Amino acid sequence: MTPHKDIYIPPGGPPQQRPNPAIYAKMGEANIFRMLEDFYLRLEKSEIRPMFPEDMVQASKKSGAFFVFLLGGPPLYQQRYGAPMMRQRHLPFAIDEAARQTWLACFREVLVDADKKYQFPMEYMAEFMTFLERFSAWMVNTRAKPC
Repeated sequence: MTPHKDIYIPPGGPPQQRPNPAIYAKMGEANIFRMLEDFYLRLEKSEIRPMFPEDMVQASKKSGAFFVFLLGGPPLYQQRYGAPMMRQRHLPFAIDEAARQTWLACFREVLVDADKKYQFPMEYMAEFMTFLERFSAWMVNTRAKPC
């Protein structure tokens, strides 16, 4: 895919701090992969579904590998796919603030009862949500068109 024109660069740059590695220590790899699969199955029902590959379960595994590393586990993503370069990988898709908000809403829905479903340590939930907000803001590459 060719990146779209007029790429917007959000102020502030990418998030500089990863979530606490205690998240991985508590959850483990299998729970992170399950959480990401549930997230992708939720995205599959959203209006941003066209941005994702046909096989959402397979796509969730790639994202799961990234989140395993992000949350303090081994660098599975790097071993399997190379350097993450997430903003660059997302440039082929026009991601505006509305798409970002949909993505965040899907993640929030999946994180309800995350302590019970995925063994997510809830004392780190606010920090994790802050990371997701900053990370998703960095993925925005298209300004909303004025009405």
